[in-house]
Amino acid sequence: MGVYLKGSEWYIDYYADGRRKREKIGPSKKLALDVLRKRKIQIAENRFLDIKRQDRVKFKDFAQTYMELHSKPNKRSWKTADVNSLKHLGSFFGERCLHEISPMMIEQYKIERSQKVSPRSVNIELACLRAMFNKAIAWGKHEENPVRKVKFFRENNKRLRYLEREEIEKLLAHCPPKLRAIVILALNTGMRKSEITFLKWKDIDFANGNICLLEQKNGQKDYLPLNEPAKKALIGIPKHPESPYVFCDKAGEPYNFRKSFETALMKSGIVGFRLHDLRHTFASQLGMSGVDLNPIRELLRHKSLAMTQRYAHLSKDHKARAVGVLASQMDTIWTPKRVEPKEQEFNEVARQFELESYNHAPIAQPG
Repeated sequence: MGVYLKGSEWYIDYYADGRRKREKIGPSKKLALDVLRKRKIQIAENRFLDIKRQDRVKFKDFAQTYMELHSKPNKRSWKTADVNSLKHLGSFFGERCLHEISPMMIEQYKIERSQKVSPRSVNIELACLRAMFNKAIAWGKHEENPVRKVKFFRENNKRLRYLEREEIEKLLAHCPPKLRAIVILALNTGMRKSEITFLKWKDIDFANGNICLLEQKNGQKDYLPLNEPAKKALIGIPKHPESPYVFCDKAGEPYNFRKSFETALMKSGIVGFRLHDLRHTFASQLGMSGVDLNPIRELLRHKSLAMTQRYAHLSKDHKARAVGVLASQMDTIWTPKRVEPKEQEFNEVARQFELESYNHAPIAQPG
């Protein structure tokens, strides 16, 4: 056991419970010696409980604790988000203890997963892992979050894929009834996947033609207008006698329509399209129909207009219409006034008269 310098940082090296331990202390050698002395006393008195407790906590066990104590009570989308992320994370880290998971190991996970899924999917899983370690620290099960030392993939947030009208027709033609209603609702409201998945009948007001979304990212209520296609799609959905959800399976649980949607895309011959792109299609069709950006922003529930700016180039002739309005309002200022022929002839006679009067005027003699 001892202390050693690595770069500009001092480390301590010792054995506890039959395992070699290393800790980074900082730039002070004196502090490193003091911490090492403390560790020796703790080990001798069998009070080195922190390391022993960390050694016993396996990833798979804590993932279950995280799910029960944090995800389920606090996250509405835990079934579609954390369950999927922890499944893939568990297949890689499951049998390892939390203190064994290093930044290098997480980098290896990044590389392996990036060969199978998109950078965004990898980032979502890493974000889940980071949140799990944060809870482990808060609950006294761990001391440091290794994910903080891992750089996430750069995502192409400017990607914009939307369906043309012909593609919409093809997709709807290959959708079974329940999925067809879901697609029509998404294309006419811009609702997110999670909002559709957990939509309840009590949230729909057919009389006033709107949907109340209770749990949004900003924590406020939002009301979405329902047009006739969206109303008809919802009215055609049979109600489950024991489920509050609009779209549910036979057991009354929220319906996971991802696989059904992917099958419909495959049969339609539509490639490079995701569920979330239905929301892009909603906004894009509005833009190409001449709707201004601010109403689109309100319908999408974006916090700022900058988030909606990606649809600016799709707004049909929006710049030409804007300067056209200016031209109509300012026309009287910079457009020359039209002179009628008779008025023009009268002006010419008056000008000649003024010229002759000037030529025959007496010249004043000097006094």
